[in-house]
Amino acid sequence: MSHVCPPSLSFILYNPLRKVLTDRMKILEESGVTPDSVVLEVGSGNGFFTEVLAARAKKVYAVELQKGMVDRLVERVRRFGDKIDIIAADMATYDMGEEVADVCLMYYSFHEVSSKDDAAWNISRAVKTKGLLSIYEPTVEVDRRAMEKTIAAFEALGFVREVSRHGLFTRYARLRKMHI
Repeated sequence: MSHVCPPSLSFILYNPLRKVLTDRMKILEESGVTPDSVVLEVGSGNGFFTEVLAARAKKVYAVELQKGMVDRLVERVRRFGDKIDIIAADMATYDMGEEVADVCLMYYSFHEVSSKDDAAWNISRAVKTKGLLSIYEPTVEVDRRAMEKTIAAFEALGFVREVSRHGLFTRYARLRKMHI
């Protein structure tokens, strides 16, 4: 059972200490986000990564399920104008279309998705061939086996693992879409 962070606790997701402890630029680098990238961010929350994605990428599609988080996200990223499309939806049921994004970034979010198989399918369709998928998950909520299961689900949809690591606080994998 997943536990989605409620909007009333969104200050936990966006605070000065987290900004110090999380090297967001390093994460964008290892995820392959460039100034030419169109990025699909799944589980945008209140915008902790959305704002740095918008500052770096050409376009960001920020998908967030919870209305309260969407409201906070709209306020936080207003200054970026049409560089960001905020999509209030569940990735498990939202079809973005085919070959839309160069990069998909999921930071501490995929474990909260209601139907992982459906979400993986929609994400795999949205990511362009040769595009990248970066998955970061918290070790406290996602054990090694669960992370490997997530990676395997995307591999079954035509992604190939390029990098993975299991750190003290975070599990990470970057995959490249080779076909669908």
